[in-house]
Amino acid sequence: MSVSSPDSRAFDADGWLTNARQIPSPNCDARPDGVAIELIVLHNISLPPGVFDGDAVIDLFTNQLDWDTHPYYQAIRDIKVSAHFFIRRDGSLIQFVPCSLRAWHAGVSSWCERERCNDFSIGIELEGTDDLPFTEAQYTSLLPLLQLLKQAYPIRDVVGHSEIAPERKTDPGVCFEWERVRGLES
Repeated sequence: MSVSSPDSRAFDADGWLTNARQIPSPNCDARPDGVAIELIVLHNISLPPGVFDGDAVIDLFTNQLDWDTHPYYQAIRDIKVSAHFFIRRDGSLIQFVPCSLRAWHAGVSSWCERERCNDFSIGIELEGTDDLPFTEAQYTSLLPLLQLLKQAYPIRDVVGHSEIAPERKTDPGVCFEWERVRGLES
């Protein structure tokens, strides 16, 4: 399911987007008391790298990935990660963590001299790689989602994982069309 027109009532009281497919991830916890959601972090992911079919990302975020089905998985064996949202190549939208909770997507990170970006951010994973263009269907889901999030939360910025963890991350990559995101009205 993709996101349609912006509506701040699109989220329930816990921060679940009502028109997204919901697959709860155990890889989340409470946000620190009194911390506002001010940042959106964009990522890319595919498992194994460059493969865009199957449910390996879903399985990773729900701790059900069979580590023995691909040699690459041994390098990420036993990690516990998640994101709030995942946008597949066809534009379908899955939510793993309600916005009220902290998803485990940013790792060691810093934004505007604030550490621990997971505490105050929402993570959106785009199915893809650093060096391949994202699909039109993905932007068709992403842009309204960003508008909804900006209506519902005091978002101050939208950044790439590479901006908050530049020593270790490069996503969403050089093919991401930032001008489309930057062109949204605040």
